[in-house]
Amino acid sequence: MGAALRGLTANKLRSLLTVLGVSIGVGAVIVLVAVGNGSGKAVQDRLEAMGTNLLTVSTTGGGGGFVRGQAGPANQQYSLTLQDAAALADKKLAPDVASVAPVMTSSGTATNGDTSYTVNQVIGTTPDYLPATNTPVQIGRSFTQADVDTSQRVIVLGQTAATELFTRPASAVGQTIKLGAVDFTVLGVLASKDSTGFNDPNATAIVPITTLRATQAGYGALNQIVVQAADKDRVDTAQAEVTQLLTARHQVPATETSPFRITNSAQILQTSQDTAATFTALLATVAAISLVVGGIGVTNIMLVTVTERTREIGIRKALGARRRTILGQFLIEATLLSLLGGAVGVGTALIVTRFQLAGVTPAVVPSSIGLALGVSAAVGLFFGSMPAHRAAGLRPIDALRHE
Repeated sequence: MGAALRGLTANKLRSLLTVLGVSIGVGAVIVLVAVGNGSGKAVQDRLEAMGTNLLTVSTTGGGGGFVRGQAGPANQQYSLTLQDAAALADKKLAPDVASVAPVMTSSGTATNGDTSYTVNQVIGTTPDYLPATNTPVQIGRSFTQADVDTSQRVIVLGQTAATELFTRPASAVGQTIKLGAVDFTVLGVLASKDSTGFNDPNATAIVPITTLRATQAGYGALNQIVVQAADKDRVDTAQAEVTQLLTARHQVPATETSPFRITNSAQILQTSQDTAATFTALLATVAAISLVVGGIGVTNIMLVTVTERTREIGIRKALGARRRTILGQFLIEATLLSLLGGAVGVGTALIVTRFQLAGVTPAVVPSSIGLALGVSAAVGLFFGSMPAHRAAGLRPIDALRHE
């Protein structure tokens, strides 16, 4: 060990460059795995926040056509209706369904005095929609079933919509705004949601579905029906009940493919987890290439070291040093260089992952640290073995002749 340490300190710059090469590889592995894991965790958190017992029912025939007088889904046999939603809410027909919320969507310009804001998504639904989709009201309150039954012109604003119209969301409650040409009273402001794509989920407004049908969207078909299963373990059963009930109500022939698309949030969550795992593995593989590059650097440095110390090796062997002693010394040197580089890489990675990278909060996987250090030691042993065997295999007489 002492000889190995002396060998490393004999040329500090060369050793430093070797350590740097390995540390880059180790740090890259830890950081990229942390970014992949953090990205997957963020998606998982968003999906879990929506609820893992949620089913979203839509038709494969497409939506649109919510303008009065135009042909649209209302003329199609398989369009979703309020009667479908009522049937799904029947405990006798669908015992594993906890709640049902019909959904229609539109868009419009909201106005508060001289301030206007285009609300890209105006959702018409029932009070069950908010708890089912885990959309809490932060300020004020939501509308009630009585508001739905009497088509009250009340509205709940998303954070972005409330901020654009009132600057201070808290001041929105109780105020009157116009949505299109219709006056609405603001009942509450929704809690902020994290963005899951290009569309801002806070740039929305929710109103009673009967009010939206009467004032904005017309009396067309529903965009979708949100169904909440009684329990996350009963999602598949609830999905089967929904499929069977809708198929029977719309008299879908057995020979036809189901015209209803039912999105299972639990399945989406599992798919996202599998995708995230694949993405993380891909990043780790890409980062591992830099470890191989670092290993090649170890080989080159150790070959140069062996060449420079050929006479020293010859003298030691002439004085009785065994082959395994020489072999062990150079293997220890290579391994120490790799381990030191690994330690520097781990330290650097732990600092880097404290910051957001590409909008993602990295989540360090403890096993990746141990794996990176283990791989760095293996790199030292593997890539240092060839120079070490070369040094140990030198004949004393040939080594002493080396200039």
